[in-house]
Amino acid sequence: DTALMIEAEVNAKGGVKGPDGRLHPVKLVIYDDGSDETKAVLAAKKLIDEDRVTAIVGTTLSGTSLAILDTVQKAEVPLVSCAAAIKIVEPAAERKWVFKTPQSDHLIVGVLVDYLKARGLAKVAWLGVDYAFGQLGWIEFEKGAQKAGLTIVASEKFGQKDVDMTPQLTRVKAAGPQATVIWSIPPSASIATKNYADLGVAGPLFQSHGVGNKRYVELAGAASNGVLFPAGKLLVAEQLADSDPQKPVLLAYARDFEAKYGPRNTFGGHAWDAVQLVLRAMEKAGPDRAKVRSAIEGTRNFVGITGIFDFSATDHNGLDRRAVTMTQIVEGQWRPAR
Repeated sequence: DTALMIEAEVNAKGGVKGPDGRLHPVKLVIYDDGSDETKAVLAAKKLIDEDRVTAIVGTTLSGTSLAILDTVQKAEVPLVSCAAAIKIVEPAAERKWVFKTPQSDHLIVGVLVDYLKARGLAKVAWLGVDYAFGQLGWIEFEKGAQKAGLTIVASEKFGQKDVDMTPQLTRVKAAGPQATVIWSIPPSASIATKNYADLGVAGPLFQSHGVGNKRYVELAGAASNGVLFPAGKLLVAEQLADSDPQKPVLLAYARDFEAKYGPRNTFGGHAWDAVQLVLRAMEKAGPDRAKVRSAIEGTRNFVGITGIFDFSATDHNGLDRRAVTMTQIVEGQWRPAR
């Protein structure tokens, strides 16, 4: 929806102004990979070989993004992923053609671990979804917790399509954590939240940035009240200080998106950043893939929805801690966490 909104806005003005000074209409080609790695690879190959696109935006899952890396690298086509795992863009020397817009799991975990430590929540339990997002998140959390001096008293996992996490959370409860971290996306993140509340597990519940949408709250219901998670600023845009350089961009996107499609979410913001990065690069480089890649890598101080991007040859995510804020759900609404 976000990508189509941008396409309509740009083409209403005649298109993208290229280095030749002329306006060129933008054409989006969209395929649904069904969250399946094989379908993602086939779609990427079709975009490259048949549609002959200048660049690819996507995918939204870490597993499918990792699956298409080899394809885009060999074809030398710029890819701007909308998925979290740091492995998508690191090491940058081996990911020359790959960039991404969401905050990396490494960055998100760093903010979360510091928040836990600052509040004296030293005994923590982990419950993660058993596919790339959860697996890679666990790797980062384990490292971050150890560095911060936190003790992981329980580590459990569940399947992406599981409909009851009560057994795992029963073991979590028995371990006596001061706080619990659940690392997933809806609907499983919502199911686990309800199970957590039903069991009466002590201590605050933390989620990942994968719950940055209203669907999580709708599915979890009252159980989501009080849940904390690190995410971008889009969810709490109206409550930011007027001096925050992202605030005008965030408010404009939220207004435009919600007028057409309904409640904002951080995932649409990742797509806004990715499409805008490609279009800005094409203004400088035209449709040439190699020049577009170089232009994206040379992007500095781009104020986006996810954060303020400063890419370089060694950093293909371009974000720092300014891109993350701790958020809490209060009576179904997002609020900056105290």
